[in-house]
Amino acid sequence: MDRLTTLELFTRIVDRGSFSAAAASMEVSRPVATAAIQALEAKLGARLLHRTTRLVRPTPEGEAYYRRCVAVLADLEDADAQMNGAVAGMVRIDVAGRLARSLLLPALPAFLAQHPGLTLYLGEGERFVDMVREGVDCVVRAGPLADSEMIARPLGVMEEATCASPAYLAAHGVPQTPDDLAPDRPGGHGMIGFVSSRTGLPLPLEFMREGKAMEVMLPARLLVNGADSYAAAAREGLGLIQAPLHGLRADMASGALIEILAAYRPAPTELTLLYPSHRQVAARVRTVMDWIASLIGKTLPKT
Repeated sequence: MDRLTTLELFTRIVDRGSFSAAAASMEVSRPVATAAIQALEAKLGARLLHRTTRLVRPTPEGEAYYRRCVAVLADLEDADAQMNGAVAGMVRIDVAGRLARSLLLPALPAFLAQHPGLTLYLGEGERFVDMVREGVDCVVRAGPLADSEMIARPLGVMEEATCASPAYLAAHGVPQTPDDLAPDRPGGHGMIGFVSSRTGLPLPLEFMREGKAMEVMLPARLLVNGADSYAAAAREGLGLIQAPLHGLRADMASGALIEILAAYRPAPTELTLLYPSHRQVAARVRTVMDWIASLIGKTLPKT
């Protein structure tokens, strides 16, 4: 294994905390990866990695060497891009499925035609992603951000709407204010529960009244964790939903879904691009992130 390949292997082992995962990502066997790192440690005269049965982590010397390796590999990739006038390689991104289909995929053919050397791995994330362990370069996420070591790049805000099917509203009535959703009011309203990937619990509906947010938790006989199933269930009349407006426009235009309580829309949801703070951003990753930011920025209002 040549020197640069060994350095890349070493950085992937640190990122993933695993010899096996790093070896698989580079399409080499575990014994080959182990031998390469042992040879590197012998050459440097230093132990770079602590190895246990469950986890691999860098030693203090390994952590310092890792940061230099990341910078060297990124600089080399940037130099190649400048010389060739093009970026190349794999970029792994993770985006909520409906957002990927409604905003990114329609613009993807033109982007890939402009950058023929790029390959994208597009994950449709409705779950928490461990970016470092899974080797993901960047993610797009909606809503409040948990404290982390990720760098956050604001993209804009998504307006949300509360919708139901005509059949549902015919059966339960059209609420005029959030108070009409109370259990003691006529109609017996219910919602389709969208399960949070963070808590594993259904999210309440949210409404803004006189500048203040109020949450309403309705009975839910169906729980889902995917945006497409959420909208499809609403079209079938199974309850109220609350989702980003951009993903509901087609259903609203066709009459499959009708917006209710428009005067009480929830506060817009912030959309953010995240990437690891400890990595020097390579040219190929920066190119993809700039494209995502530009594309979403043209579509969604700013914060």
